[in-house]
Amino acid sequence: MHYQFDFSFLSGHFGDLLAGLKVTIELALAANVMGIILGFVLCLMAMSPWRVVRYPTQLFIEFFRCTPALLQIIWFFYCVPMMVDFFIDPFLMGVLALGLNLSAFNAEAYRAGVQAVPHEHLDACVALGLRPHQRTFYVILPQALRTALPVLLTNGIGTLQQSALVAIVAISDLMYVAKSIATDSYRPLETYSLVALVYFVMSVPFSKIVHIIERRQDAATQR
Repeated sequence: MHYQFDFSFLSGHFGDLLAGLKVTIELALAANVMGIILGFVLCLMAMSPWRVVRYPTQLFIEFFRCTPALLQIIWFFYCVPMMVDFFIDPFLMGVLALGLNLSAFNAEAYRAGVQAVPHEHLDACVALGLRPHQRTFYVILPQALRTALPVLLTNGIGTLQQSALVAIVAISDLMYVAKSIATDSYRPLETYSLVALVYFVMSVPFSKIVHIIERRQDAATQR
């Protein structure tokens, strides 16, 4: 192999890469906020005693869990504007596609957390006369969130990495900028290696946090 590595040329594209990184972070944060909130709502709807609510919600969750994220992004970018017949900001479409995908996976994580709430706690809520919304927000949600937190963080890391898929619909995130730089400079090896390192550095701290939370939960369970 006689290839000569040269990362120095990337210094001239530092501003572009930072701008792309900003878009990536904004996209991932917005999708995660949506996924955390909507995921719990979907969880409650999927566990509803009313079939007219439960069945469509379960179908919605399974659809987003069982179809490729790339296909969902392309569908939202090209098909939704055709259906509503007006232009929608591509960034918003990216957030919507990633957020709905994440919401479906988070709904399953919340469901496991809700099912782990001891029945004694629910019986105590009834004895205290708490209303359904009070039981949900003061008793069920805190415990379900604590149980589901490692999975939610793991899903969030996955969404950060999946956000690179929006480059295919020309959203100027880090991956899109890197693709443009690699094409113009004929230096894909250095460019994509640097971008891979950036995603790695962003993801590792959250991965470590997940391990810490899991260890603490295991220790608490063994007491």
